[in-house]
Amino acid sequence: MSEQINPLWNHFIRAVQEEVKPALGCTEPVSLALACAIAAEHLPGEVTQIDAWVSPNLMKNGLGVTVPGTGMVGLPIAAALGAIGGNAQAGLEVLKDASGDALAKAKALLQAGRVQVKLQEPCDEILYSRACVHAGNTSAMVTIAGGHTRVVEIVCQGETRFVLNEQPGEMGGDPLVVFSHTTLSQIVEFVEQVPFDAIRFILEAARLNDALSREGLSGKWGLHIGATLHKQRARGWMAQDIGSDIVIRTSAASDARMGGAKLPAMSNSGSGNQGITATMPVVVVAEYVQADDERLARALMLSHLAAIYIHYQLPRLSALCAATTAAMGAAAGMAWLMGGNYQTIAMAIGSMIGDVSGIICDGASNSCAMKVSTSVGSAWKAVMMALDDSAVTGDEGIVAHDVEQSIANLCSLACRSMQATDQQIIEIMASKV
Repeated sequence: MSEQINPLWNHFIRAVQEEVKPALGCTEPVSLALACAIAAEHLPGEVTQIDAWVSPNLMKNGLGVTVPGTGMVGLPIAAALGAIGGNAQAGLEVLKDASGDALAKAKALLQAGRVQVKLQEPCDEILYSRACVHAGNTSAMVTIAGGHTRVVEIVCQGETRFVLNEQPGEMGGDPLVVFSHTTLSQIVEFVEQVPFDAIRFILEAARLNDALSREGLSGKWGLHIGATLHKQRARGWMAQDIGSDIVIRTSAASDARMGGAKLPAMSNSGSGNQGITATMPVVVVAEYVQADDERLARALMLSHLAAIYIHYQLPRLSALCAATTAAMGAAAGMAWLMGGNYQTIAMAIGSMIGDVSGIICDGASNSCAMKVSTSVGSAWKAVMMALDDSAVTGDEGIVAHDVEQSIANLCSLACRSMQATDQQIIEIMASKV
């Protein structure tokens, strides 16, 4: 990276490199799978027992989601496959190399009742997983906390092998602290002026998530929302236009991702669905306006950075569906591609806050693709309004006259009053187990 780049811009680039990464499968079960894989790596023999403890929010996002390549739902299969066939060095792609033999052994371990996943209570961390993996008389325990891949402790046979002393935000450990003193206008300025070569890497998001979308259109995955809408459009029930393309292609990627396809998503803020939502609408619009790689990269960087910027003001997991905030990033990227300026982008985000701010997160599942489709539909509607100089005004609801305050108002709901909502959601879901 060039030393001539504005220091703030370097921080933006680093934040995107840290927060926009390939991930195979829903990142909460994958986080537990990673803990198990790391623990198993420290053992000399074949895995015979797994005991794991996770935070309520991680449990919420692991109950109903399909683990890639398994055809099975839930945290136990993720834990077993991570321990037996996981790649401990692969981060959020820990399960990418798991073989059929490893899957058979993982299923056998489950059937023998040798895998237990329980709630960690009390638990101060939103993202937390602790896995104790046994191989005969030997055992290793790995704890991940504060982030999907943030290993904080490794203990083998009662001996502590590793402890992370650094706290989030200390010693340069959190690249997101830059957003505590950043504005949306600075992000737009960065996107328009940063050298293309410094952000070219973001094009990989388009490649990965478009491949996932194409797989989703096969109709084999999840609720196959994208494939169903595509079929109904061919029958004449939907218009063949850019708006329907945005919804269909974005939903299809989420269908495949939540349905267990063995293709990685380019994630955003630790979520594959957020990465898909921030990527696919921008890709579709870029195709329609015939944008070259440079304009696509700038629009994707705007979308992903805006999504990260808003999500930074939220809890890592909460009762607020973060597909909505990722779609606000997509609205920024789409508006910019279509000739909009900062004011256009601000109007579109404000209108979305007035539209979809009440969507709850009730755990990762196939139905996430429904929320994704709703969110990107709202984004397109808000962009159309903003390009016509129309938006929800600061006199209405939680929307303020200033976009920064509108974002703060939205995020304050998730940080405060929606905490009780989150607890109620978890109680409802736990009663189903």
